[in-house]
Amino acid sequence: MTETTAITGGRVVPVEGEPIEGGTVLLRDGKISAVEGPGFAVPSDAAVVDATGKWVLPGFIDAHAHAGVHEEAEGWAGQDTNERTDPNTAHVRALDAINPADVGFRDAVTGGVLAVNVNPGSANPIGGQTVAIKCWGRTVDEMVLREPAGLKSALGENPKRVYGERNETPSTRLGTAAVIRGAFVAAQNYQAKLAASAGKDPSSERSVVERDLKLEALSRVLRREIPWRQHCHRADDIATAMRMAREFGYDLVIDHGTEAYLLADQIAAASIPVIIGPLFTSRSKVELRNRSLANPGRLAAAGVTIAITTDHPVVPIHFLIHQATLAVKEGLDPVTALRAVTMNPARIIGCADRIGSLSAGKDADLVIWSGDPLDVMSRAERAFVDGREIYRYDYDRREGVFADV
Repeated sequence: MTETTAITGGRVVPVEGEPIEGGTVLLRDGKISAVEGPGFAVPSDAAVVDATGKWVLPGFIDAHAHAGVHEEAEGWAGQDTNERTDPNTAHVRALDAINPADVGFRDAVTGGVLAVNVNPGSANPIGGQTVAIKCWGRTVDEMVLREPAGLKSALGENPKRVYGERNETPSTRLGTAAVIRGAFVAAQNYQAKLAASAGKDPSSERSVVERDLKLEALSRVLRREIPWRQHCHRADDIATAMRMAREFGYDLVIDHGTEAYLLADQIAAASIPVIIGPLFTSRSKVELRNRSLANPGRLAAAGVTIAITTDHPVVPIHFLIHQATLAVKEGLDPVTALRAVTMNPARIIGCADRIGSLSAGKDADLVIWSGDPLDVMSRAERAFVDGREIYRYDYDRREGVFADV
């Protein structure tokens, strides 16, 4: 049976395109069927949701978080962010550690965040494979948007602290870069062996190249199938990230980018996106000395494509839009701020064909807000994933009500 819902009368903010006052968003069989103005004739078979006086937006996206792998209120038992046993864990997958029952996912929905790119942590120079998922589902397999969506790497304080405390490599920034470069050289050699063995008699032992999960993952980066997700805060580490990307020719995404504004012209010229944040933190380590809510606006003004992250649970994921709001207060353009939590992260994680804006053919993942989401007093009132209402805020009970998963 066809399921059709028409959300009518609201201020529709498609993100790609001008806002529509009194618009209609038509949802049919889990997809957006139409986004139209006030004269649109709603099909007779559609269930009508009156959004008069409300704002209708695509679900927000956090392109760098640890929801599901760093579970809240679980202590060590729910901490699966870092496999701290090897500087190179390119073969591990966030997919295999995500618990859909983590309360962080429900928190995300209450803040209008309907999708997240889950990253391994930053203890290792090469931390593992990321996965883009929706924030609603019974198993992670049914939540997946793209897997893998990137390969996580870290420069700077974290890996040198973790391994330096053990007197192991890498204990310095130069050691960290050497681990990464050595891994990519090994992956290049692996690809050369595969190419050389192609077409040979598979029964010949000399023609067989044994599978290597680490080198397979790194090879996907070298083939530019997935981006290299580079954790780096300080300007010198960002410069190292860009240097290695030039050397090996992969697609680079800068994660965190606390001092990226110092190299904004170079980053913009190289068309490297920056996922900036978390922004609601103290300066807990040297790398964060220049952390500022003004930095997103500085980057955007220089022509850098930005997304904003909570790095959940560092900052609770439902505060994603509030970080954007305070960045606007410090100079970020409001339109860019909304793009930084919708279309920009969708493109960075390779899911812009399905999420990130309200347009026909995309997944029917959207949120009805009580007002402008950049106003901290506005509330996500209703959320839809694949056209199904999964959340509604109950004003009488002063709490959100979720559907059954």
